[in-house]
Amino acid sequence: MSKAKSFLTSSNAFLVYLLVVMIAVVTAINPNFLSAENFLTILRSSAYSGIFAIGFLFVLICGGLDVSFAAVATVGQYIAGTVMIRAPETPWIFVVIIPPLTGVILASLNAYMIQKLNAPPLIITIAVQNILFGILQFITDGRWLSNFPKWFNEFPLKLVISAENRNGVLYGLSVLTVIWFAVAILGDFILKKTVHGRRLYAMGGNMEAARRAGIDILKYQVFAYGFLGFCSGLAGLVHTMVTQTVAPNTLIGNEFYTIAAVVLGGASIFGGSGSVFGTVMGVVIMAVLSNALTIMRVPAYWHQVFTGAILIASMAATTRSEERRVGKECR
Repeated sequence: MSKAKSFLTSSNAFLVYLLVVMIAVVTAINPNFLSAENFLTILRSSAYSGIFAIGFLFVLICGGLDVSFAAVATVGQYIAGTVMIRAPETPWIFVVIIPPLTGVILASLNAYMIQKLNAPPLIITIAVQNILFGILQFITDGRWLSNFPKWFNEFPLKLVISAENRNGVLYGLSVLTVIWFAVAILGDFILKKTVHGRRLYAMGGNMEAARRAGIDILKYQVFAYGFLGFCSGLAGLVHTMVTQTVAPNTLIGNEFYTIAAVVLGGASIFGGSGSVFGTVMGVVIMAVLSNALTIMRVPAYWHQVFTGAILIASMAATTRSEERRVGKECR
C-alpha cells in the first residue's frame, strides 16, 4: 500500500495524470481521437523517437550530453541502405546489425574524446554532428535512397496483435512498437538491476565523488554513450522501415524533440536522475500532443512552439527540483 501511495505522489504519476487530461481534452474537441487504432498508430510512429530517448536517458543520467545521435543514426541508415541497394542478396541479419554497430563505434569515440580532451560534451558532440552531416552531404550529394528489398518493405507491416476496424482494415500492435518496448525493458533492467546502472547514477550525482570511489569514469562514459549509439543505430533502422527512404538530412531536428521528451519524463539535465518509465511517458505525451495538433489542423510551426514551451517548463521544474535537493543536502 505504501508503494502505491508513493507512486501516486511521484513525478511519474504526474505524467500519467497529464496524459489522461490531455487525452480527455482532445477527445472532447475531436471524439475520433480516442480509439485503440489511433493510439496504436501513435505508438508505432513514435517508436524510433522512443528508442532515441531511451539511449539519450543513459547519457543524461551519467552527467553527459550528446546531440550528435541523429547524425550517428543517419550514418548507420545510409550505410545499411546502400548495402541493401547495391547487394540486395545480403542476409537480413547483416543489414540489421550495421546501424547499431556503427552507432556504438561513433558514440564511443565521442565519449573517448570528451574524457581525453577534458572538453564540454556539448561542444564535442555539436562538432561531431556537423562533421558527420557535412561528410554525408558531400559523399551522397544529397541523394535519397529507396527501393529496398521485399523483406525490408514487409517487416514494418507485421502486427503482433491485430484487429479489424469498421472498414475491414487491419490494425494492431506493430512489431516496431514491440522493438521500442523491448529496448525500454532492457534499459530499465540495466539501470535498476545492474551495477552498471547504479554507477551511472553515481557519476551523474557527483562525478568527483564517483571517481574517488574507484569508478572508472572513462569505462562507464563509453558504456553510456555506446548504449546511446546502439539505440541511435536501431532508431535509424526503425525510422527507415517506417518511411522506406533514407536522406542525409531526414533526422535533423530530432535532437530537440528527444531532449524535450526525456526532460519532460523527469530526467535531470544535470545528471543523476531519471527513469525509463518517465522517459517512455515523456515520449508518449509528446507524440499525443503532436497527433492532437495534427487532428485539430493546427499549423506545423505551432508544433515547434508547443515543443519549445514544454522543454522550457520541464527545465524550470528540473532546476527547481535540483535546487531543493541541494538545499536539503546543505542542511
